[in-house]
Amino acid sequence: MGMIWSGERSLTTEQLMGRAAQVATGLASLGIGSGDTVALYMRNDIAFFEANIGAGMLGAYPVAVNWHYTEDEARYLFVDSGAKALVIPADLLPPIRAAVPAGVQILVVPVPDEVRSAYGLSAEETRVPPGMTDWNAWRDSFPVREAPPATGPMAIIYTSGTTGRPKGVRRPPFTEERAAAVSTLLGRSYGFLDYLADPSRITIAVVGPVYHSAPYAHSNMATRIGANVIIQPRFDPEDLLRLIEKHRVTHLNMVPIMFNRLLKLPEDVKRRYDLSSLVYVAHAAAPCPPATKRAMIDWWGPIIDEYYGATEMGNVTHCTSAEWLAHPGTVGKPVPEAVVQVIDEAGNPLPVRAVGEVVGRIRAFGDFHYHGDEAKTRAAIKADGVAPGDVGYFDEDGFLYLCDRIKDMIISGGVNIYPAEIEAELHKMPGLADCAVFGIPDEEYGEAICAVIQPQPGVALSEAEVRTFLRQSVAGYKIPRLVTFANDLPREDSGKIFKRKLREPYWANAGRAI
Repeated sequence: MGMIWSGERSLTTEQLMGRAAQVATGLASLGIGSGDTVALYMRNDIAFFEANIGAGMLGAYPVAVNWHYTEDEARYLFVDSGAKALVIPADLLPPIRAAVPAGVQILVVPVPDEVRSAYGLSAEETRVPPGMTDWNAWRDSFPVREAPPATGPMAIIYTSGTTGRPKGVRRPPFTEERAAAVSTLLGRSYGFLDYLADPSRITIAVVGPVYHSAPYAHSNMATRIGANVIIQPRFDPEDLLRLIEKHRVTHLNMVPIMFNRLLKLPEDVKRRYDLSSLVYVAHAAAPCPPATKRAMIDWWGPIIDEYYGATEMGNVTHCTSAEWLAHPGTVGKPVPEAVVQVIDEAGNPLPVRAVGEVVGRIRAFGDFHYHGDEAKTRAAIKADGVAPGDVGYFDEDGFLYLCDRIKDMIISGGVNIYPAEIEAELHKMPGLADCAVFGIPDEEYGEAICAVIQPQPGVALSEAEVRTFLRQSVAGYKIPRLVTFANDLPREDSGKIFKRKLREPYWANAGRAI
């Protein structure tokens, strides 16, 4: 039997499933059933898992919502998803209360101590407002649902919306075949396959926001199979090391920005904790600079595995540390369950080393749909798969490499320039913490290269130094025309840099959309 911990709170997997079954009874009393949607506007908290599993027991779709949304963004999602109920912490309700459509039942979660502490919240703002429904009291007022649980569907995950309104990815409910395929696929991505006979040997820490597809899938599978789950309310690098030592964490799912923050810890802090329990650390969601990955392998050992995928197509490749060291920069080979191709503009497969658009799918997943938008669904389906918008190529050994995002590619004077290539070189520059390269308007060439540099704290860098450093490794036409500096870069919670926010001012001033 697994255990779930969040701060000083803990419960067994059996107790969690009992609470979820009470939630199912409560949601059914609100008229929610198979095919309906329940919005989870939540941070990492035990209540998220209660609501997520409880909705699935009815065959309803949980909708995991980015709780950073503005009122307008929240209104769009509630309406677009057709949510019949909203589960939300007390402090997050006031900013978006006016966005909740009439008729949607609001269930307010009291904010627990560990979440309050992680976000610096006061006791007053984290209490359930008078007249609102208290999640804990509401849940406990219902008996455990007696009916056999429905075959729960995957949650609807809304994409990041970096190129417009976010789109909800919805799949048909599980069949026995699809459930088995998903279990195998995710088990491989997250390193669970060798432990399924005795899941109590797995202990994970939930370090990413559960409204993102990878942390959601990772923690959801671990919880359902009966693994031990430690919920970190908010990522903190030293606190993660503490949790690994305290709970003997075995498996993690991370993003590269977390690696960066761990590596920046003082050496005495890194050595302070016993990390020997770790056996498998997966990463995905954003490009990982080669120097960062090598440093993590040197520190934690050859247990850093990588996978590539998208909410729309699933996890379609896999790469061990040994494979990556032999093929630096790869995101792995296609897994047995996947079809992955690199195609040209006409949809034809390209030969080895030829750069084109990456398309892929998991054979047993079934069709996906952008909730309520068949036009965008059709546009995302190309050749024999889904096109998430990445550019890449295969090498002679069948390993896939990503060059960049199609939307990020710069076309300057008719030449295709991939910002990721320039960023990879910049990451080797001493004194640089992070960077973003993108295209800006240019009257002569159409687009010019702009680089925004985030120096390490206390380090001063100049435009001349940046350009001089790059000239050692990239062609002259790839040297940024404009170099600016920032103390921080806008990010999504997945760790991806929000380039749209950086590009927008340049293109708005030029009177052109991006």
